Amino acid sequence: MSAKKPRSNVNKQKDKKNEVLSAEESSAETGHPDHIFPLVLTSATQELFGCRADEDVTGDDPYRLLKKEDIIQDMKTRAAISDFSPIKQAILDYPEDEILLVFDRDFTYGQSFYLVLTVDAKESMLRSPAEVDGEEEEEGESEDLSEIMVQKTPEPQAWVSLGSEREIEDESLMDTRPKLCYKVSRLRRETGAPLHFSDYSTECVECSPYQDSSFSTRRMERASGVQAVPVTSSSSSQTVWKHKRNMWTQYQPRVLDEEEKENILLSKNLKNFLNSVTLRVEVAIQQNIIMNMFVDDWRDLAEEVPVLGGKANTQLKKYQSFTDLNHSKNKTISYINWHPAVSGVIAVAVRERLSYEERIDSSTKLLLNPALILFWSFSDPINPQLMLECPDDVFCFEFCPSDPNIIAGGCMNGQVVLWDISAHMERLQGARAGVGGKNNLHGNTLLFEDEVTDTPVVRYCAVSGIENGHKAPVTDIQWLPDTFEVSRTGIPLENKNQTSVQIVTCAPDCCVMFWDLRAPRVVSQSQIDRKQKTEEKILDNPHGVPNTFKHLDLTWKPLIRVTLPKVDGRGEYSPMKLSLRESLFNSPSEKFLAGEERPEVLQYSQLSVPSPKNSQQLEDISSKFYVGTEDGEIVYTDWKLEKDNESGRLFSPKPTHCFRVHDGLVNTVLRSPFFKDIILSVGLWNFAIWKEGVTNGPILQSPYSQKNCTLGFWSLTRPAVFFIGKEDGNLEIWDLLEKTHEPSQTHTITTAPITCIKPWVISVKQQLLAVSDHLGTLHILEVPRRLLHPSSKEKLNVSMYFEKEVERLIYFEKRQEMRAKEKREMDAEEQRRKMEIGAVSMKSVKEAEQDELKEWEEYRKLENLLLKNMGLLTESHDPVES
Repeated sequence: MSAKKPRSNVNKQKDKKNEVLSAEESSAETGHPDHIFPLVLTSATQELFGCRADEDVTGDDPYRLLKKEDIIQDMKTRAAISDFSPIKQAILDYPEDEILLVFDRDFTYGQSFYLVLTVDAKESMLRSPAEVDGEEEEEGESEDLSEIMVQKTPEPQAWVSLGSEREIEDESLMDTRPKLCYKVSRLRRETGAPLHFSDYSTECVECSPYQDSSFSTRRMERASGVQAVPVTSSSSSQTVWKHKRNMWTQYQPRVLDEEEKENILLSKNLKNFLNSVTLRVEVAIQQNIIMNMFVDDWRDLAEEVPVLGGKANTQLKKYQSFTDLNHSKNKTISYINWHPAVSGVIAVAVRERLSYEERIDSSTKLLLNPALILFWSFSDPINPQLMLECPDDVFCFEFCPSDPNIIAGGCMNGQVVLWDISAHMERLQGARAGVGGKNNLHGNTLLFEDEVTDTPVVRYCAVSGIENGHKAPVTDIQWLPDTFEVSRTGIPLENKNQTSVQIVTCAPDCCVMFWDLRAPRVVSQSQIDRKQKTEEKILDNPHGVPNTFKHLDLTWKPLIRVTLPKVDGRGEYSPMKLSLRESLFNSPSEKFLAGEERPEVLQYSQLSVPSPKNSQQLEDISSKFYVGTEDGEIVYTDWKLEKDNESGRLFSPKPTHCFRVHDGLVNTVLRSPFFKDIILSVGLWNFAIWKEGVTNGPILQSPYSQKNCTLGFWSLTRPAVFFIGKEDGNLEIWDLLEKTHEPSQTHTITTAPITCIKPWVISVKQQLLAVSDHLGTLHILEVPRRLLHPSSKEKLNVSMYFEKEVERLIYFEKRQEMRAKEKREMDAEEQRRKMEIGAVSMKSVKEAEQDELKEWEEYRKLENLLLKNMGLLTESHDPVES
């Protein structure tokens, strides 16, 4: 009787499962039920909610309860790109705090997951089949079912021979005779005999193949047996499967009575215990005051351990990418810059990918499509948040350090442009992606608002006149800090307004220009005239452009024009990039990121250029700066103008020194954020590191690479690390403490040349790297921990390395001087020896002639004597001279 009941119960469970499957199949044919909604969850969402397919959820355990507030937070953070955004209203209307997510492994409803939207459906799915059967059957049947489901381990049976062991014995190899033993030895008469070696020509040896009958082997027949047995299968189970359920326990704390409390407090045991532990507790409290006992020492040690040569967490991770099919199609990115006050917002300047001839041919088309600067936000990677209209393609732009709403840029036609985006700051702050949190990139919240599809276009406030600007494209622009300003002769003066009001630009037209944003000094006007002019300016605003720089529009002229004459006096240098010692490094402002209120910035229209007589001259400000030229030179010069004594005209001094270490135009001249006197320069085929004050040359110069170097940038957190972009789309990471002859890492970012690199520090634990390419795509990469946290005393080690390189350079120069001096001395000694040898040779020639003459005279005398004795010569006849 007991053997039949489990079969009926099992059949009932199978029938119910078949009914559920048939219901699901019917729903799949007609569409999914109303109480569920199929979803597509990306790998990032699965990892975030702990529901990775076939890992966290499987076919046997397909259910996961998700918190409603976590889903709402995800929709707030990622907005339209969240996987739960299609059922946003249904999730908000769900009554309970937990929503059931089911892993649909068989794609019954068309997707890999579906969300249960009603409470009744959730409870019915979470109830196990055993609970459903227990409600329908009686207690006796449930007990029998539980007894049957507990299976016993089968007992082994005795072996029954069917003859298979005989076949195994026949197949095995067995020895039928004893093994033969052979002994090989040399003849006794040849033992100890001398050996005779001779050459043997291998050309005369013929190895013709032939068949030797004595070594032929015949293959014997091999008998094999095949036994056919029925197919068997075995299965076992030692556990009873039960549906998972949430369990909890509610208890009531035990409370003592007042009488029991008094008895315990007055007891002798408590007093003895307190007296015995008082000293130890005091020592523990003192130790806690001295040091934190709850600090994870292993984690601190891990941060201090140098990570040179490590393999874990060393790769750049791609975080996000931005591209626009309407405004950046067939264009390249010329410059990028992070917004200094709004986290997660980056500005990108795009320009046409045209040659000079193509630009001339399509000039009319370019006038109809103005150049733009696009503002991207992490919350919306498809649509830009803001666009700045430019009079021409922009090659560089920078945010004002005093007021981030003011932006200055340099155009291809040589003009300098100013924008004011203060009216659109609320839009940028509301659309930011929330970077800057302590733990993740999505710390700030994003309100559920209707998406604005129309991106506002901001027109420029002021632009310099073409006749007063550069005669070539503006290749670099920098703001002077708010601590000083420059007079018309280049002398650093005190900035009383504490507002950045001057910028510096350079172009290949052989000059560097200083621009002042304030109104020039004019004759004092009455207050009524000023009010009338301000009212006229406010009314005269047809395009909605702010009147911040109305006083500069089309009348803006440079304050100083610094030329760069060559050291030998023949021609001038063509600057491409510059680096000021007192310039601000492109790093996030702590007060902006912390949310502090900025001091109120005065309106630029109310400011005017002060008289140098009323300003205090600053002696601690250096006016020296580095310039990278179009021909590959690195020039160190001064922006202060000198006065000619005869004509009284101002002129630029000659550079202090100039070195040519690059074979092409210099695309980067950048100071280290940790050392003000260390400069990185990148040329066409190599890069070099310079130290200000060292006039012998670069302290470090890289070997020539196979691909062109497009630009470089220092790391903002590690003094020994910098990035080099290549023409083939690779990004090289150089670590001076690990390798100096080759990059420590090389990452392939894109297939097009890299055009710009800008890192940005989000928090202590996170840093992003923005990389743009020639195809108009902006790549956002996450910097690994190895490149984020410096090793122990890294700044000191890098400083010592630079000092050693300076000593090496000085020693090399002294050795060259010493070698030159030794060569001069050797040449002088050789010349002296030659002169002495020449004098000796002249003396020896004269002595030889005298000896020959003396010998000739002796010979003549002997000849005359012999002739006289022989009677052949008389005294009256002289011998004939031969």
